[in-house]
Amino acid sequence: MYRRKPQGWLKHIDFLLLDIVSLILAFALASFIRHGLEALSLVSHYLGIFLFYLLTVVLLHIVNNTFNDVLKRGYFKEFVHTVKHVVIAEVVVIIYLFALQQSENVSRIVVVLVAICYVLISYLIRILRKRALRKRGKSSAKTSLYIITTEELAEKTVVNLCDNEMETYQVQGMCLADRELSDEVIAGIPVNSDINTVLDFICDKWVDEVYIALPAQYPAINNLVDTLSEMGIAVHVELEPVGSENWQVRQVQYIGGKLVQTISMNDVATRSVLAKRLMDIVGGIVGCIFTCILTIIIGPLIYIKSPGPIFFSQVRVGKNGKPFKMYKFRSMYPDAEKRKAELMKDNRVKDGMMFKLDVDPRIIGTKILPDGTVKKGIGNFIRDFSIDEFPQFFNVLKGELSLVGTRPPTLDEWEKYSYHHRARLATKPGITGLWQVSGRSNITDFEEVVELDKRYIREWSIGMDLRILLKTVLVVLGKEGSM
Repeated sequence: MYRRKPQGWLKHIDFLLLDIVSLILAFALASFIRHGLEALSLVSHYLGIFLFYLLTVVLLHIVNNTFNDVLKRGYFKEFVHTVKHVVIAEVVVIIYLFALQQSENVSRIVVVLVAICYVLISYLIRILRKRALRKRGKSSAKTSLYIITTEELAEKTVVNLCDNEMETYQVQGMCLADRELSDEVIAGIPVNSDINTVLDFICDKWVDEVYIALPAQYPAINNLVDTLSEMGIAVHVELEPVGSENWQVRQVQYIGGKLVQTISMNDVATRSVLAKRLMDIVGGIVGCIFTCILTIIIGPLIYIKSPGPIFFSQVRVGKNGKPFKMYKFRSMYPDAEKRKAELMKDNRVKDGMMFKLDVDPRIIGTKILPDGTVKKGIGNFIRDFSIDEFPQFFNVLKGELSLVGTRPPTLDEWEKYSYHHRARLATKPGITGLWQVSGRSNITDFEEVVELDKRYIREWSIGMDLRILLKTVLVVLGKEGSM
């Protein structure tokens, strides 16, 4: 009987439990360093903050799937991952303390020491655990695995299995289906049968499962699978990939009763989607509150300098080409859209796929003086600090935008897109995104923008969104230009 291997964060539940132990030790050590033996009498005092810290750590591990590639990370990369995880947890805890006005009741030194101890202890335990797994993998893994493949695919198949499944399998040997038996070792695995002797070898040796990496059209593959199944051996058949891009994510599922291979740019867990939407709702509510306050302050200034509506709406293209109406504070004169055509010759972005000017005379208060200098006005202030973006939090609450995503194009830009450009909207667009915080005022090559957006979609995680939001705040405060 084949026992399904745990997936996602459950696959490395041992690392998660050890990380919890690391946090407990970190709290104990930090309290002892700060309070000495008196720490024993302060357990109840720190219990609340410890439980919140623990909950934060567990949620971060589950949402970010922290240990997804833990066995493939080297010493330095593991240290960086550990530090990032602890820093995010520490920031969340500090925000929690200030929000509940508990910062005065908890020693700041203890909070800092916990982070330092947590990094050191967690990193050390992760390294020791990985060493133990590698040592066990060389001697007595849980499941005995045999590989049936071709000479061309052999080395790649072995390396992939050993890198990604070392804690699960012990590879017993290999059969090259397109060659006669020879005394050979490939990537450390002996070739000890050919297609004519493989069944006899499996019967004589201890083999729990068989991994087959053969072309789909390979003769007699179905008979081989049927025979192995009848022997009670679980058989893993590698699907021949459809498509040529290495970054494509593939998964197997049933649709309409048929087994299909699904190919996409990324495969996102339901819990991660829910976490992102929850973050959008919370951020949208806070953003809408600030928008109402800014309307009272900014609204009259906009109207005085340029009579007309305070808000500006424009049809943009959302996820998978669905149009929606996006809102902004009006930072341009009412005839801005009409004047766009005559200014297109000065567009900094090639091919007109986006519209950016060095000096935009449509912005409220912008004037080019006779000596060539530019005088800025209220519209520039609104755009430089991205104040014009705040009404988009209403779009976030409605589900048309996300806090972080790709830039939603205008209808005329969308119509110019080639097929590969449309990949930008395989996800919900956002108020800010990866390309906006990667030198937003300097990027003038649209293809570079597309690549950054595609990278965001392929590598997306909640942690990535949090980093982009933080960088957005820093970029805006640095007056890097409008999003």
